[in-house]
Amino acid sequence: MTSTIEETPAEAALRAARIGDEHGVLPTEQVTTFIAEQLAATDLDGRSVCIVVPDGTRTCPLPMLLGAVHAALHGRVTRMTTLIALGTHQPMSDEALAAHLGYEVGALEETYPGMEVVNHEWWDPETFADLGTIPAARLSELSEGRLTMDVPVLLNRAVVEHDVALVLGPVLPHEVVGISGGNKYFFPGVAGQEIIDVSHWIGALITSAEIIGTTAITPVRALINEGASLVPAEKLAFCVVGEAGSLDLHSISFGDTISSWASAAEVCAATHVHHLDEPVSRVISVIPEMYEDIWTGAKGFYKLEPVVADGGEVILYAPHITEISTSHPEILEIGYHCRDYFVKQWDRFKHVHWGTLAHSTHLRGAGTYDAGTGEERLRVKVTLATRVPEEQCRQANLGYLDPDSLDLAAAQADGETFVVPNAGEVLFRLR
Repeated sequence: MTSTIEETPAEAALRAARIGDEHGVLPTEQVTTFIAEQLAATDLDGRSVCIVVPDGTRTCPLPMLLGAVHAALHGRVTRMTTLIALGTHQPMSDEALAAHLGYEVGALEETYPGMEVVNHEWWDPETFADLGTIPAARLSELSEGRLTMDVPVLLNRAVVEHDVALVLGPVLPHEVVGISGGNKYFFPGVAGQEIIDVSHWIGALITSAEIIGTTAITPVRALINEGASLVPAEKLAFCVVGEAGSLDLHSISFGDTISSWASAAEVCAATHVHHLDEPVSRVISVIPEMYEDIWTGAKGFYKLEPVVADGGEVILYAPHITEISTSHPEILEIGYHCRDYFVKQWDRFKHVHWGTLAHSTHLRGAGTYDAGTGEERLRVKVTLATRVPEEQCRQANLGYLDPDSLDLAAAQADGETFVVPNAGEVLFRLR
């Protein structure tokens, strides 16, 4: 059974198999047994399977999950490829891939016999298969009138050239789509630039603070699902919800990519959205080392913006980060600005990748721009306490603070600062 337009996420969730919920965590053996049982009951014999997994910017016990999937498929399927859903992030090195997936460098075959591992090479046009076009009228419908244009749908050909595409990874609050996971592993995970740009810009027009953590079918989720409907492979998913700050799992759901996502999103909304009674004026987001630049580490702002008081400040504390973006240096050319800064000067910025524009608005948050005076007013101050040079921070329209001058223990004790360890995956909202 597949999803219909009329089907709600709650209805779709009923079609998925799930163990676990927001209460407690699952023993590893229960998770691996669930994976084995679900795949044993799925028609996969004699078929090829592309396993789509997250890159290193998502937390989950991926070696355990992938090991269970491989054990259930090896000897049954004709071919098995694990594809890293980079979106437009940096490719993972051989060493990073080995650590990420749980094998020794050079010993992939010994750990996962018969399985190939590949990065999503989004920078190479040869990576993609053309699945067709989402017509302008349909995009207008999906985006609730925000954009009207034809959207080419390009997808990593590894997905297209296998019989089954199996998504394997976590579901988290997300600044572009609402709740991540499911078909998002295809778009933007292993997609071409055009649909990435369009999906991200629709999200930016709605704004991160408005869309993040939404379990409904947002306009961006609707576009992603539309693109996924063009994928010829059978689409299945194991969607997991991890315990914040650990590798334990609250739940794991299995089914098609829509039902399993909907099932996991219910748990995610209960575990990864925390509520405060009052807004806070100063936040220090402690960015974990899995985020290697501000492009990815900016999640420490997205997840906190909704609870910051007008005129307040978010400090991204990440002494390990030395660059704004390794893959997207163009962000320094435009800097970080609110949505209306770009919308009201569209002819000036429309040539820039819309995904870059969207990222800019997500980190700068809410604000206004007066085209007559050229004045931009931003609701929240954003300050980097990183190894990014002060000159670059100022160039990017961000504040600068020497990370060595920051005393986290003193900040936690001052009664005025909200210090968030391991920021980036848990969303904070006002009650």
